[in-house]
Amino acid sequence: MSVRGYRDRVVAVTGAASGIGRALAHELVARGAHVALSDVDESGLADAVLACEGRGVKVTSAVVDVADRDAVLRWADDVVAEHGSVNVVVNNAGVALSATVAAMREEDLRWLMDIDFWGVVHGTQAFLPHLEASGEGHVVNISSVFGLMAIPTQSAYNAAKFAVRGFTDALRMELEIAGSCVSATTVHPGGIRTNIARNARMDPSMAPIAGDADGARDGFDRVARTTPEAAARQILDAVARDRRRALIGPDAVAFDLVSRLPAAVPQRVMVLGSRLGRFRR
Repeated sequence: MSVRGYRDRVVAVTGAASGIGRALAHELVARGAHVALSDVDESGLADAVLACEGRGVKVTSAVVDVADRDAVLRWADDVVAEHGSVNVVVNNAGVALSATVAAMREEDLRWLMDIDFWGVVHGTQAFLPHLEASGEGHVVNISSVFGLMAIPTQSAYNAAKFAVRGFTDALRMELEIAGSCVSATTVHPGGIRTNIARNARMDPSMAPIAGDADGARDGFDRVARTTPEAAARQILDAVARDRRRALIGPDAVAFDLVSRLPAAVPQRVMVLGSRLGRFRR
């Protein structure tokens, strides 16, 4: 079972100050949902709330670090206290890191995993009892196309996003076994025009493989064809249809197809492409 539409439902969204999270907030409000928004960016969050108000729905917000389990648990309780119930949680908050495995600093790896993986775990476990209590609920966990296929210099991000995929797939099956009123969807966005690449941590070790930091960011901007608004619509439509997995953008469909090939095929292509790119530089 899942949510039957969004009107008058309560949806909690992490990472709502910008990008996909902010677009989701706007789209949810347009569809008649009440929203509870969180982010670590207090200023951006305030702007997101301002853009959502005046639409005839209730909008609440909280500055929450998803890496802090206790903070997420408190926020989930506060959402129910303020709204009366909650039907959907979208665990969207995320960061990026580019570095080779050999050079990657442990502190950077832990920083990313605490947000991109543990933030999803915290949000899922904090909200799940409240979703069950609502009578119809949905857990929406944002993975990535990098949760479908590994990419050089993205080992940390790959690890987190593959983990989100496995975690959510297992959750979905457990909910079905239990006959729960809650369902779950794993979302795999492709290149979305957000600031995640601009705000990523870039280790110098990635330059020989992927180019310097500015070049890598510019390259992402060139291939990011899907707008956050389009991504938000696709995500909400997939959840309304109770999809197990949502591929967002044409590049996500391509990644999914390539990931089904024997592992040697895409890996050798990427190695060759990297070597040729390094030679040209």
